[in-house]
Amino acid sequence: MIQIEYGGKIIATNVVHADNFVDRLAGYMFRSRPHKEGFLFEPAPAIHTFFMRFRLDVIFLDADNRIIRIYRDLAPWRHTAFIFRSRRTLELPAGQLPGQIREGDILEVRHV
Repeated sequence: MIQIEYGGKIIATNVVHADNFVDRLAGYMFRSRPHKEGFLFEPAPAIHTFFMRFRLDVIFLDADNRIIRIYRDLAPWRHTAFIFRSRRTLELPAGQLPGQIREGDILEVRHV
């Protein structure tokens, strides 16, 4: 599991590191509500919300965990742009991402 921090505050503690086929395939698809606090997909230069039933906050990160792009409140049945510099993508249930987080900020990603 992974913990995500911003500015010394924990924003997610039960994040799955989806770096293999099984974890990447399962994710949030076909679920009526979130069963995990988040997913960190690696690699993931783009994501979709097909077959999902709830909204997401999505953050694209570079190799230094600097935020490249943020999608807040992404609805089901949508897809993002292809973010070429992205190394990993964090998916959280919509509303979980603090409002003060902006593109260019750095998140701390800790394996716990």
